[in-house]
Amino acid sequence: MRRSCAGRELSFVLVCVLAGGVSCAAAVPRHVDPASLPANTRELFTQSMELGTHFWDDSATLLRNPSAGSNPKESGHYLVRESSWYALGLLLRDASGDRQRAAAILNVVLAQQYVTPGVKWYGTYRRSPEEPAPNRASKPFDGYDPNWRMFIGTTFAIILAEYPDRIPPELGQRMLVAIGRSIEGEIAEKRLVPSYSNIALMYGFLWDFAAQHLHRADWQQQSADWNESVYRLFTRYNAFFEYNSPTYCGVDLYGLALWRDYGSTQRMQAIGSEMEAALWRDLAGFYQPALRNISGPYDRSYGMDMESYVSVVGGWMRTALNANLAPLPPLMPDTDHLADIWFAPHLAVLGTRIPADALEKMQRFAGPHLVRKQITDQRVATAWIGDHVIFGGESTGKTKDAGPTSQFHPATVQWRTPSGHIGWVQLVRSPMVDATADEHGLTISATGTLRWRIHAIGLTAASIAAGGWTLPGLGVQVTTDARSFRIKIAKDAGNGSFDLVYSGLTTMRLDIQPAP
Repeated sequence: MRRSCAGRELSFVLVCVLAGGVSCAAAVPRHVDPASLPANTRELFTQSMELGTHFWDDSATLLRNPSAGSNPKESGHYLVRESSWYALGLLLRDASGDRQRAAAILNVVLAQQYVTPGVKWYGTYRRSPEEPAPNRASKPFDGYDPNWRMFIGTTFAIILAEYPDRIPPELGQRMLVAIGRSIEGEIAEKRLVPSYSNIALMYGFLWDFAAQHLHRADWQQQSADWNESVYRLFTRYNAFFEYNSPTYCGVDLYGLALWRDYGSTQRMQAIGSEMEAALWRDLAGFYQPALRNISGPYDRSYGMDMESYVSVVGGWMRTALNANLAPLPPLMPDTDHLADIWFAPHLAVLGTRIPADALEKMQRFAGPHLVRKQITDQRVATAWIGDHVIFGGESTGKTKDAGPTSQFHPATVQWRTPSGHIGWVQLVRSPMVDATADEHGLTISATGTLRWRIHAIGLTAASIAAGGWTLPGLGVQVTTDARSFRIKIAKDAGNGSFDLVYSGLTTMRLDIQPAP
């Protein structure tokens, strides 16, 4: 029996019979190795492994958290999920001692899984070994992170598919059992919906993988039904609900690559490839190569400048673009969101499949253009991708707001300042909002108070007024019916950062013009 896997023919063979009568049928491992990687992918992978060595702690058998303090006893000082990613990288590299270190890491990671049935966190993992165990009052993402089931489980699945002969058989058995627990826990918790895009895609793959390798016919049908529901939701408008996120779209691409490489049916592989290509084309439409950034609006965003923090989309793009063209900062121990670079081994194993027309747009600017994308029946994203400035807005039908802890930024602006750095504007807080971009600016409709954050090297408060912002390299004229305006320094956003608060408004217009 043969199947096509990302353009390669792989023979199915029985590769292991685990204790307790559990067997797993899997494709012959590809044994992807650094020498076989494309040059850009190999460079990214090598950098990720060098940083892994830098943050390795032999006493804990885990990676240290780059953003943690210097006290190892502090909670969050060590990383469980990212250490499993590093273990995959070690098995891919397969240098002297790598197998032993990877096995040691995987044993420690397995020890962090919650294995008591009946609790809502069953099958997930501690984020750090110092993290207190959850209790009945614990809430998801506060007392525990249910998504670690998918991030670690899919990493285990890749190891079992590609490098089963590089780990002890008993360890492989325990990893497979752990995957089963994660699926059982996710089913029992009943928290996932197909619109939770990045996790829904990983879940669909892992559920299918567990069904095949644990011989669960019920899971096989259930996972197929789940995947079809995710696909139907996407194909309504060729968009995921978690729309346009430099981090989470990267995880979407990961989940889709798992579908197209390891899906148990030709149908799953085909729809995974279809959605993957469509997502790449969508992202390419928002990308400005000279600014090395994807324009907003962002449904979920950790940052506003892909040149200054590690995003998963930036990592994927680096595998296809030279370092001077890719939207990724220099990788140093203090780089923002550095831990996401340990996702690089997954990208190396799976390979990057950007359609030729999308890659062309990432390499050379196609010229100024307006993007309009229907996301759902009520939500529409628009963006102007100009020569020197990009800006976007999301019209939500007044169904979404930007709350105090929200990652949703329904209106954004980015440009390159005279300093050479990216300047940006983002709507960080608003009531239910509609924002629309056109060639000349942004129109915003909301009732209440809007808070904007502006960051640009050299920006001073004296250059900002209620009716206009004279920014380094950019001018913005503001027309609004707001009753009041105030400005304050945004201390947590770096020098040259200010928060602008417009209160009592219903409408606002930003006319945006690059400085001559």
